[in-house]
Amino acid sequence: MTTLAARRDERTQAPVPPAKGGAKDRWVRRAPLLPALIFALVVTQVPFLYTLYLSTLSWNALRPGDKPFVGLDNYITVFKDTRLQSALFNTVLLTAGAVLFSIILGLMLALLLDRKFLGRSVVRTMLITPFLIMPVAAALLWKHAIFNPAYGLINGIFGGQTDWISSYPKAAVIATLVWQWTPFMMLILLAGLQSQSNEILEAARVDGANAWQIFRRMTLPHLRQYLELGALLGSIYLVNTFDAIFTITQGGPGTATTNLPYEIYLTTFRKFEYGEASAAGVVVVILTIIVATFALRVISSLFRMEDQR
Repeated sequence: MTTLAARRDERTQAPVPPAKGGAKDRWVRRAPLLPALIFALVVTQVPFLYTLYLSTLSWNALRPGDKPFVGLDNYITVFKDTRLQSALFNTVLLTAGAVLFSIILGLMLALLLDRKFLGRSVVRTMLITPFLIMPVAAALLWKHAIFNPAYGLINGIFGGQTDWISSYPKAAVIATLVWQWTPFMMLILLAGLQSQSNEILEAARVDGANAWQIFRRMTLPHLRQYLELGALLGSIYLVNTFDAIFTITQGGPGTATTNLPYEIYLTTFRKFEYGEASAAGVVVVILTIIVATFALRVISSLFRMEDQR
């Protein structure tokens, strides 16, 4: 009986197709991509490797001939320096605040645009516009047209002479970033909403579920991975924010809005400590790679979900 069952299983198994071509054919197909791969490696990896090398030197531009090898001392300085610790805290706070509020507003706008109404395409185009503006131009717009104490829009509407940038520097930077990055979150979440099955939603309405119950128990769980993707991608970009801080606050007042990229700029062009700045840059790159790894996992899981449908 066992032999008959084994033979029956062998007959029912699908035959394995023979492999087409060998290693040579695979290399022939990949050869046209090699120049692009080599170019990408040279442009991205060679500067990073040189930065790693610089991070092991005690190099001050005011002493150009003195570049002793110090090993990991620059990294120890990065983690012990109070200014860099403050910059790290500001980086986390500014990034988390901008990402959180962008996701909340993006979700509200995505829910609005998921409904049919007159002029929806025009409204969608207008809402996307802030994301298309150059970061420096957006920062200048908010600094002079909205936050200015003399002729800014906020004081023009509510009255008073409040200097919003000096009084609320972190909030000013976060508001600028939220305004620019909300459309990005909105597009991701809108794609998630439009991938939801209308039949399931109709069945829930027929069963007596109200709008809040459908959103909380069906729509929000469906959007979980899209929310994670938006948060991770937004964090990757916003952790490297430099334009808004340089343009609006110059890292001030004091060090209130100095984040890691701006602190690296100050270390390089104000303190002229190239080795220490390189070590801080390597730390930022490693943190970004960690966040990007989680983002790629979320993206791959979304693709697997689409394939299973």
